[in-house]
Amino acid sequence: MPLIPEEPQIHESAQGPRVTPAAGRTAQTPRPVPGPRTAAAPRPGRPGPGPARPTPPAQRSHTSAAPTPPSGPPSPAGPQIQLIPAPADGALDAAGEAVDLLLDTGRAPGDILVLTTGEQHPWAAHELSFGEDAYWAQHDARDDVFYAAAALVERASARPVVVVAVNGDGDEDTAARALPLALARAGTLLIVCGDPERINTALGAGV
Repeated sequence: MPLIPEEPQIHESAQGPRVTPAAGRTAQTPRPVPGPRTAAAPRPGRPGPGPARPTPPAQRSHTSAAPTPPSGPPSPAGPQIQLIPAPADGALDAAGEAVDLLLDTGRAPGDILVLTTGEQHPWAAHELSFGEDAYWAQHDARDDVFYAAAALVERASARPVVVVAVNGDGDEDTAARALPLALARAGTLLIVCGDPERINTALGAGV
């Protein structure tokens, strides 16, 4: 059945797939791109591009202040699905806010994969500038939130939480292909940020 927006909360449970969408969002002024990650000024939840090469894992910014809940195996019935309505140009901001909330509630950074169907997240664009080998090595290390283009979802491994930003006015086929694959890679929770009608079309009525 189609996903219907309701209250703006992120819930996790092991009750199988159920939709817990968030309230309607209006277009927001784009937030500035976060600055360089440094040990002196960590920015949990929002790694941003900077002039330096990727820092060692010990200096990376995403750390959990609260105890991390056990990830556990995926629910036999499938992950929970949550829709956060947002305009195409606000989907990336909505995804960033969802990541911040997940980290604030105790999710480990390495539990989270963020996919974008349109323009890449600035972190992904920055890290790819050092080469694909270094970029995917960070994915495989699972030390941090990982940002990738939705077109590359088949290269990404499963994580407990997958956040998809249906951003930009890009190829509709990208979202249609990426969302079912993102659902398959989400262990307990799939959060999709973007236009509800576009998302429902991509996910299909069978989800």
